[in-house]
Amino acid sequence: MDERVHEHAAVLVDWSARIEAGDDVVIDVDEAAHDLGVAVARKLGERGANVVTTYGSEEIERARLKGHEEGDTGGDEAEPRGFDEDPDHELALFEAADAYLRLGGGRNTTATADVPGEIRQAYARSRRGIREARMETDWVSTVHPTRSLAQQAGMAYEEYREFVYDAVLRDWEALADEMAILKELLDDGETVRIRSEGDGRHRTDLTLSIAGRTAVNSAASVAYDSHNLPSGEVFTAPASADGGIFFDVPMTIEGTRVRNVRLHLEDGEVSDFEAETGEDALASILEIDAGARRVGELGIGMNRGIDRVTDSILFDEKMGGTVHLALGRAYDACLPAGESGNDSAIHTDLIADVSAASTIAIDGEIIQRDGTFRWESGFEDDRRE
Repeated sequence: MDERVHEHAAVLVDWSARIEAGDDVVIDVDEAAHDLGVAVARKLGERGANVVTTYGSEEIERARLKGHEEGDTGGDEAEPRGFDEDPDHELALFEAADAYLRLGGGRNTTATADVPGEIRQAYARSRRGIREARMETDWVSTVHPTRSLAQQAGMAYEEYREFVYDAVLRDWEALADEMAILKELLDDGETVRIRSEGDGRHRTDLTLSIAGRTAVNSAASVAYDSHNLPSGEVFTAPASADGGIFFDVPMTIEGTRVRNVRLHLEDGEVSDFEAETGEDALASILEIDAGARRVGELGIGMNRGIDRVTDSILFDEKMGGTVHLALGRAYDACLPAGESGNDSAIHTDLIADVSAASTIAIDGEIIQRDGTFRWESGFEDDRRE
């Protein structure tokens, strides 16, 4: 086994999830993440945690959802079976857990591509309580480098493995200190304006209200309210957003490739949208519930170890020189005490490259130009818009 698998497990258990002796931990191990699962289990055993392991598989998920699609409710004609709301046995597992560790790495990244959108939507709605219980734990999601993910990224397996470990095995304390600079600027700010040059639909000019919000220094640890490994972003929950934004980083949504998305927003809600490819998949997401059309997150990528697009949101949204918006659920950590943010069954990210002909400004002061922050070498002195 590659020694870096054990290093990955140590970062996950010690830095990211902060597991302690006696913690009740659920590990969800994807079908091709076996080696990482073994390394994590060993580390948890050394820590003295109590472990329950579940098996994650997109192919099993597809089979179950297709079964509901083809099920028989007992009438004269076969009709799709409904989904029970938050089954007690699964809900209890997460309600009793201290931590949940998701180890991704399947055999087929588009295994559920042929599951109808209405089935996906019904399933997502039926698991709202389970999702909330899981997110109440110290949860962390990561991935093991697999051949399917390498193929999706358009990379050789050995090349992809190097990429993953460059992104995961970082000096997280040093990166946390750098990201704290941006967090402070966002915490003190009232508006963020993102601008990118371009003609027509390719142009971005979006203003977001962030007054009273708390940004999260997402340094790959629950101690920072951060739940992804790798991470390397600073994000907040805008109260509103107005203008247009063009997302030029391709990604897969619900098994469908989506490219070149244009959103127009009014008061934080999508009023118009289009996509060069995958527009139906985007439309399906927006129809899941009322909150799916609203912006739940603004994130700014800062992980320089991620240097290329891989069609994996876990990596791509953290890449330096990008920003992303999430449609749907807002994270409570960003909200003032007592305030409820946008609520939805989804949290779907869309990513824009701002590494060229672009600026990010907070209250009229440019804090990033062409992908370079003002505290980094190469930033131009002019800070005003």
